Amino acid sequence: MTPATSTTWKYLAPNPKSAYKQLFIQGRRIRARTLYGMYMSADEPMTIEDIAREYKLPIEAVTEAIAYCQADPPEIKKDFEREERVMQATGMNEPDYKLGGKYRVLSPEERVRLGI
Repeated sequence: MTPATSTTWKYLAPNPKSAYKQLFIQGRRIRARTLYGMYMSADEPMTIEDIAREYKLPIEAVTEAIAYCQADPPEIKKDFEREERVMQATGMNEPDYKLGGKYRVLSPEERVRLGI
């Protein structure tokens, strides 16, 4: 069991309405990884206090989200891999997609095969 899954979190919980398996801020549709990304941004990193203010969260919630992500939980990697499979299968990775390329709708069988 990884530290991320064996830890009891005060502010983090799964979101049963989401396809993502990683943890969210409880009662909010904010993934912990989103906050961590803001904190670790190479271009414009934000302080913990700035993130807390931006999302109207307690500083402890932001700190907890960062600690969760730094523990490198496997569910974050699995969510990322799933997103990549979806983007590849639907054509979102095609160079012209942002210029009006077509989104390919996946059949239920394809979704099962891809694990999405």
